Amino acid sequence: MQILKTIQKVPGGLMVVPLLAGAAVNTFIPSALDIGGFTSALFKTGTTTMLAFFCLCNGAQISIKQAGQPLLKGGALTLFRLILGIVLGWLIGTLFGEAGIWGITPLALIAAMTNANGGLYAALAGEYGDSSDVGAISITTLMDGPFFAMVALGLTGTAKVPVELFIACLVPIVIGFILGNLDKDMQTFLEKGTVLPIPFFAFSLGAGLNFAQIIKAGLPGIVLGLAVTVIAGFGGYFIMKYLIRSKTPAVGGAIGTVAGNAVATPAAIAAVDPNFSAIAAGSTVQVAASVIITAVLCPILVSFLVKRENKKQLLSSKE
Repeated sequence: MQILKTIQKVPGGLMVVPLLAGAAVNTFIPSALDIGGFTSALFKTGTTTMLAFFCLCNGAQISIKQAGQPLLKGGALTLFRLILGIVLGWLIGTLFGEAGIWGITPLALIAAMTNANGGLYAALAGEYGDSSDVGAISITTLMDGPFFAMVALGLTGTAKVPVELFIACLVPIVIGFILGNLDKDMQTFLEKGTVLPIPFFAFSLGAGLNFAQIIKAGLPGIVLGLAVTVIAGFGGYFIMKYLIRSKTPAVGGAIGTVAGNAVATPAAIAAVDPNFSAIAAGSTVQVAASVIITAVLCPILVSFLVKRENKKQLLSSKE
């Protein structure tokens, strides 16, 4: 059986297929992954550990001569998502009020637009980009959580910059960076870990999703997910291509996602400002649906952009 080749035929298949498999298991037989031991550790609760190892291996591939690239890429993509959330949230809130547009509340829009899935970004960067793309996660991880949503809502006085989260994500990359630059053999040895973990933490990421969330959210949640993938995805691509001048601009599209913990953002915002309490529940469901929609569509978008870039390069080489 040609399992690997079949998976690779699917756009972003190394990420998408295991992720959908994990979501399917969690939807239909959720208790299957809760038996504990090695099974739960590998297929449900080990995401963070595998991502940390993945980041360390990619950090080892970053040459000391290109250390500034991860910071530049990560900073540009993170700033873009923050500005995007502020502008769109302000526009929708000003023009349509708390009811939002097409049933999408401003709170759900801001929570989704300012929060990106770092694990999915890292996986796609590892599959289609280079070590500097993966290293950018040390900055893009700041989008994980309610902080940027609070900034976008003008609640900066009650939020704290998650410095610990930033440092915790950066440490494995720095360790890998040091090892890879001190010893080329170590760099070669760790290179295998830049691809191998992807399908495993993709499955465990999927194991935290549930297809029923899409049905419950209805059309507004689906539209929100589509909007994030298209607007943030293409926006990230254009930034990497025309602003950063990256050799792998398609990876910029990998920020067209919503992180799983964004589901908790509406409730966190409502806890800070009771004025959002009335729309917090509906916003939560919409954000949950956008998490699943973007997790499926973003890898497909990035795969499309990669093929588009490769086709352009092929045509340029023939001229």
